[in-house]
Amino acid sequence: MQATALGTDRAALQHIHGTMVPLSRVARRPLWTDRLAWPAGVGCIEPMSNPKPREYFIQGVTLDGQTFRPSDWAERLAGAMSCFRPGGVGAGIGAFIGYSPLCVPRTINGVKCVIVNEELRDIEPMAWDFVMNFAKDNQLQLAEACLVPEPPPQST
Repeated sequence: MQATALGTDRAALQHIHGTMVPLSRVARRPLWTDRLAWPAGVGCIEPMSNPKPREYFIQGVTLDGQTFRPSDWAERLAGAMSCFRPGGVGAGIGAFIGYSPLCVPRTINGVKCVIVNEELRDIEPMAWDFVMNFAKDNQLQLAEACLVPEPPPQST
């Protein structure tokens, strides 16, 4: 009988002749251990980068198709959320009044919108609930997306 390149015939012969040790007597290492099976940094897989948080577009159009009033609702809502920032609110002479990068008003295709970054949920869940309930209570259209920056102009 010829042995194959993988040695499967050899293993079968050991089993037939009784020279193979039964699995019940083999010391097996558990699958989950506290240490790596190889040195750190050698052949290990890099962790995936965290995906960019999603953004929600609250549009100034109701589910019925009517324009939401008052006309400055987006600025008011974003202004109420201005203190919720990554890293907290700055203090002192360097602090300034402005919108939070997590909740900004925009006009897209002539429609007033507020773009809310999902990271707001991690920073302050109650602020996130406030903004989402505002959209729900006023029956505003809500779209989940990710704002893609415009490409730089090509030089000719």
